[in-house]
Amino acid sequence: MEHRVVVASEYKVIQPPFTLKFREMSKKELKEYLRWFLEIIPDRIQELTNGVRSSAGFESWSPDFTPVSLDSLGAWFGTQVETRPRSPEELDVIRSESPYEIEVPERDLTNRTFSLAMNIGMYLSQVLLRNHPSLKWNQPLGSKRFADYGQPVLIEFSYGPLNCVHIVVTLAYGIASGRQTEKRLRELYDIWAKAIKD
Repeated sequence: MEHRVVVASEYKVIQPPFTLKFREMSKKELKEYLRWFLEIIPDRIQELTNGVRSSAGFESWSPDFTPVSLDSLGAWFGTQVETRPRSPEELDVIRSESPYEIEVPERDLTNRTFSLAMNIGMYLSQVLLRNHPSLKWNQPLGSKRFADYGQPVLIEFSYGPLNCVHIVVTLAYGIASGRQTEKRLRELYDIWAKAIKD
């Protein structure tokens, strides 16, 4: 599925000063990553706002941390997801690292799309935290087999921890493949809000 993307010149792609290979990072590096992640959230929400408002039809979007704000943010994100072809080297690495024979997609999300997903994940976390003060940040550092090992997650859900960045990256892949629509961002908020422990 092809997406027509109007790139917002005001948007600066995020450049984490870390490898993001969480299982290979020391616990000290992971703690530094968590500190960096939490500190940069306001700046990245501002970057996201610049990008959204520079797109026709979304000039008045406001990051007011309401669930309703996710409706138009999701609609905007649906117009921004784009992919790029994977190189033969990338395909070989992915296949060699998998213990199973898997069909590796020929295309991947662009760096800009990953950056937007990270920023939207940060914004989603803030919408949840502002509307549900019982939620809090955590960083799983137990088993390296845990999918979200070393990553910032929200806890106090009956489903287990929520990695907001990961869930929005997954949404981006769903939009790129045509399996998800822009309405899913708000749906994700509603699903997780209902799962908050009493």
